[in-house]
Formats: sequence, C-alpha cells, structure tokens
Amino acid sequence: MELNLHPIAIKSFLSGREFQEHERVVSYLARPAISASAPQVAGKKGDEAAPAFARSDLLESEDAPAFAKGDFRDPNRRQDSPELVERAFVYCRWVVGYKARKDDNSAQTLKLTAENLFLTLAIPAGSLSSTEIEAGQSSVNTPLLQFLALMMERKKQIKLRGITEDGQRQIYEHMASHQLYEVPVGDLNVEFFQKIQEHLGVLVGTPKAKAAAPAAAPAPETAIAAPAPVES
Repeated sequence: MELNLHPIAIKSFLSGREFQEHERVVSYLARPAISASAPQVAGKKGDEAAPAFARSDLLESEDAPAFAKGDFRDPNRRQDSPELVERAFVYCRWVVGYKARKDDNSAQTLKLTAENLFLTLAIPAGSLSSTEIEAGQSSVNTPLLQFLALMMERKKQIKLRGITEDGQRQIYEHMASHQLYEVPVGDLNVEFFQKIQEHLGVLVGTPKAKAAAPAAAPAPETAIAAPAPVES
C-alpha cells in the first residue's frame, strides 16, 4: 500500500485562519461524506471518480466531537448546512505542532505507507501515562492501528515485545528504529475484518481474490461399438 498524502494545510478548513508556528493542529484522514443537496461524494465532478480519502486540518481549539464521527459541517452553522445522506468515514486523527513550510517550492507530498502511518498514530512506549493516553488518543484510530500492527508484524517490520501493566496495550518494537510503540489490545476476529475491510481497503489494500481454477475439460466420450449383427 502506498498513497500520496498532501502536506499539512497552511490554514484551518473550518475558520480559514492561518496556522501560526508551534500551534497544535488536528489532522483528519477521511473518506468524504455525501450531502442531501449534492448526492455524491464531496470533490466529485460529473463522472470523475470521487476521492477515496481527503485530509482536513484545523486548530485543536476548533476541534469538535462531531468531526471524529464523520460530520465535518461547521458546528456553529449546522442548521444552515445541507443534511448528510451519509457521514464521512474517519480513518484516523492525529495532532502535530505546526511548522511553517520552507519557500523552496519542493514537493511536499508524503508517501502514505502502512509503516509511516503506523509510526504517526502509535504512541511511543512509556512517553505518556495511561490517563494521558486515554485523554489524548482518539478511539477512532484504534481499528486502523490494530490492523496496521497486524500487517507490519506479518511483514516482520515490528515485533511483539509484551503488554502494558494494565493489560490495555500491546508493546511492539519497530525493527528499523528499535523504538517501542503501544497499540490498544483488540480482538481481530472475522467480524472485525468484515467491519473495516470496505473502508480500510483503499488505504492498506485488500488481499487479491484467488483466481478461479480453470474448469476441467470434459473427458472425451468413449465410443461404444455397435453390436455385431447376429447371424441367422
């Protein structure tokens, strides 16, 4: 899996206010919603394919619980906004300190791989207390983070090293950097995969269906000799 993720915006999608150095900015990665006034995915033009995901940046002080639930309408003007036919599906949410871009006109797209997305969302082991983790980590990230950990463990990019004292998070070692990260414990059963496969497939990829085995050629019919005439 590898997608191009646009760099952080220079201003809030909600208020239009420009970000200042070191301000805390919340980023959402989501599949756009469908509104009643325009029954199509936001960003779609005519028969053009709609984007599978979009990034939205805003100040942490402007963040609202509704955004994590897929409703990105302005909370102060929601009554004037078109009703949603379908909410956006939020893949993940993270917070960073804003750094102004350098005026070097260089391409600033980020290769969105399973590995760097995991490193963005996972919490370095021991860096936060359990209380701080519960307050700062959005539960919306948990399914994606658990799925990424499973993928990376199979590819031997990370290795399970233990579990936290409270039993709530597994500890993984990132093999390239030897940094330890914590991932919430989850039950990755069939129901879990069925629930997230449709939404996460565009980000992390879905297993290719096995090609159907070619139908066996029918066996040639054995010619049956006509009985010899009986001599009278």
